[in-house]
Amino acid sequence: MPYEVFTLKHNPDKIDPNYYKILLNQFRFNSKEVIYFEHDENAVKSAISIGIASFHYDKDKQDLIALKEFIDKSI
Repeated sequence: MPYEVFTLKHNPDKIDPNYYKILLNQFRFNSKEVIYFEHDENAVKSAISIGIASFHYDKDKQDLIALKEFIDKSI
C-alpha cells in the first residue's frame, strides 16, 4: 500500500463507537479534527455519537454533490 491502513479486523466493528475512539487515540486526533464519510449508515451513526462530523454516502444514489457540500462545510 502506498499509504497507511488502519484496521481493527472487526474487533470492534465500525458500528461500535470504540472503533473510532481507538482510531482517534492511535493517530492523536480529537473528534473535531476528523471528517468521515461511509456507506454503512450504522457506522456513520456510531462516528457521530462520539462527535465526528460524518456523512452517509448512499452507493445507490451516488450523490457526489451532497458529499462535496459536506466536505466543503466540514473542512
